[in-house]
Amino acid sequence: MSSRRHGIAGDLRHQITTGRIKAGERLPSEADLARQYMVSTPTLRSALAVLEREGLVEKIHGKGNFVRRPLRKITYVGGRGSLDPATAADAALRVTVRRTAIRAHGHLTSLLRVPSGSPLTEYFCLSHEGDSPHSLARIYVPRDLTPTVALGDGSACERMVMGFAVLNPPPVEVRETVHARLPTPDEASTLRTSSAVAVLAITRVAADSTGRVIEAAHLVFPGDRVDAVFITHHVINERRTQG
Repeated sequence: MSSRRHGIAGDLRHQITTGRIKAGERLPSEADLARQYMVSTPTLRSALAVLEREGLVEKIHGKGNFVRRPLRKITYVGGRGSLDPATAADAALRVTVRRTAIRAHGHLTSLLRVPSGSPLTEYFCLSHEGDSPHSLARIYVPRDLTPTVALGDGSACERMVMGFAVLNPPPVEVRETVHARLPTPDEASTLRTSSAVAVLAITRVAADSTGRVIEAAHLVFPGDRVDAVFITHHVINERRTQG
């Protein structure tokens, strides 16, 4: 079974990489492919799973298996906690936002430094390149700081795209914690990525001049869709002595 699986995967991989099957094209049904390769449906699905893990094929529920369109890489700029404008523009990202009123619980209490049960607003942001999901974010803001501007406002949406951020003006301090890990099942499903491909997970906490946490965010980027750049500015204090 293993040799048949890898043989089928190899043949389909060759057709994809040579352009015989083009990006975005729907593959024949699993039943038709199984008949074509004279194997059982489970063996055929196992071969397709190999290509899914490699990022060549994506399975869209209710529609079938498609050759995955390569998504453009964007650059996340650490310290600013935002996307590089040029790469975000190149990818032509658009963001959909869902806002929900929640209460602080679990890790959110320590992340935002608020008592359990404190009122928060959660923004679930999903960016798309064309019809394909690109990255996601969950942003949490204390309820009293929730912006009154409508989400459909052009400037607000532009800030969402560039920084996955809600508040304006920007905070005084931003702390980012970066992890490379495998996606959760929900993340893999939402982003239509393989559960075997690592994601870059960034937890960003923003504070004002008093030290109050005004916004916290969990950002998730599939590893093949982002580069992260962190820039450090060194400040040199010069002491002048008077004679």
